[in-house]
Amino acid sequence: MKPGRDIDSLLDIMVALRTPVTGCNWDLEQSFETIAPYTIEEAYEVADAIQRGDLTDLRDELGDLLLQVVFHARIAEEAGHFAFADVVEAINRKMIRRHPHVFGARRDWTPAEVKASWKRIKAEEKAERATERLAAGSAPEHSGLLDEISPAMPPMARAVKLQAKAGTVGFDWNDPKAVLRKLREEIDEIDAALESGEKPAIQDEIGDMMFAIANLARHLDIDPDTALAGTNAKFMRRFAFIEQALAAQGRTLVESSLDEMDALWNEAKQSDL
Repeated sequence: MKPGRDIDSLLDIMVALRTPVTGCNWDLEQSFETIAPYTIEEAYEVADAIQRGDLTDLRDELGDLLLQVVFHARIAEEAGHFAFADVVEAINRKMIRRHPHVFGARRDWTPAEVKASWKRIKAEEKAERATERLAAGSAPEHSGLLDEISPAMPPMARAVKLQAKAGTVGFDWNDPKAVLRKLREEIDEIDAALESGEKPAIQDEIGDMMFAIANLARHLDIDPDTALAGTNAKFMRRFAFIEQALAAQGRTLVESSLDEMDALWNEAKQSDL
């Protein structure tokens, strides 16, 4: 089989990988559940390539993410649920419906007007699905304001979405400094929980603190995951500086004290690493 530039080539490759006896044993034993973590990981890889500005990596990572879509679609097709073509048709239909100003009567909407229209149409689609479930005999589901925020999202990103959604009905802070005061309050509550020594209480308070941090970032129009990713990269650079500095002295990390490593950390910090 030769690689091609069209989607049919990738679909054919996935069929071959999932064909019993002649296919790949690892691919054959996968399911929606086992593949899902890889799907999330690939989405992060795409985001990382964008943040680094590496377009070659971005091309490759987008391919890896597309493979995940094809993989899930193939598993669904084998079970008789839907095929890749159905996935494409569904997103095409959705994009056309949610852009009436482009695919209907041409309207020169502002970005804010486009966003408002998108939300309205999305709500209509949700209501239609609920009606379809009722017609099919499914029990009606409770539909609260926050229910549409997917529980599968990364926790920090979901926290931001939950807060923003609650803010649409006025349940929100008006000032970032008020959020900062709340963050300090949560830190004090962690201190109190540490005194109790009860791990569940400590975990609960740490969760509250992280939720407050996400809220502060949101009010300052900063993505907390992006901010943390930047700090992770900075930590790696500075730690590598420590390793390299010690190696130049003929020493290893385990042969050094915390004070020595901390001094090298400060040196890396002063060097703007």
